[in-house]
Amino acid sequence: MPKASVKRLIQCKKEQLIDLVLDIEKYPIFVPFCLDSKVYERKEKGDLLLIIADLTIGKGPFKDTYKSDVKFSKKNDSIYVTNLDGPLKHLENKWHFKEENNFTEVLFDVDFELKNQFLNIVMTKSFQFGLDKIADAFQKRADELFNKA
Repeated sequence: MPKASVKRLIQCKKEQLIDLVLDIEKYPIFVPFCLDSKVYERKEKGDLLLIIADLTIGKGPFKDTYKSDVKFSKKNDSIYVTNLDGPLKHLENKWHFKEENNFTEVLFDVDFELKNQFLNIVMTKSFQFGLDKIADAFQKRADELFNKA
């Protein structure tokens, strides 16, 4: 299964970065390979924010939509994502946020497996590169939104 991690120090408040990550509807504007997004449900339950959403990811002739279960824990400053439906056999994303001196350290771990074994092999070879591009996109978007000169 492709697995990768990325850690970034982004100049913004923790709450701003968490809000940016949870604003799934805006992903097509700045996340590479994200063609569309749709939030079906968003509800609060105790210290959790629960979201059910679709992301359509693709490049060239390849395009697929998968449904995710997103749980944001306010107590732990973390987001946990699993797949509900789509081309993924398994998906687990973990985001963890920690603020220090007007910077937020974000740790993003992804572990997934596609149902298509051939595509799994292809993705394993380029996955860290793709994850770095996505992390770059979030960092750039945070700079645009929160660090205007």
